[in-house]
Amino acid sequence: MSVENVSSLGIWLFVKGKEYFLSFNDYPYFQHQTLKAIQNVQLCHNVHLYWPELDIDLEIDNLEYPEKYPLKCRLTKSSSQLNLKRSA
Repeated sequence: MSVENVSSLGIWLFVKGKEYFLSFNDYPYFQHQTLKAIQNVQLCHNVHLYWPELDIDLEIDNLEYPEKYPLKCRLTKSSSQLNLKRSA
């Protein structure tokens, strides 16, 4: 399990022999994080990715079959705080 690359478009992960691309459009909560925090990812129970510094959890199934998970996270700024909103 490793972070292979981070670009202006997103993150490439290599997990269990497969490469996955997490675009910042689909996973905006990674976009303004440090490289160190993004690279600090753990594979838990062989099916679950966890970024402890960011408190972000993703199931590998989400990456393997994104069509099964139509809800997306959208970040918006309102005044001085950051709000999470769901969009379909």
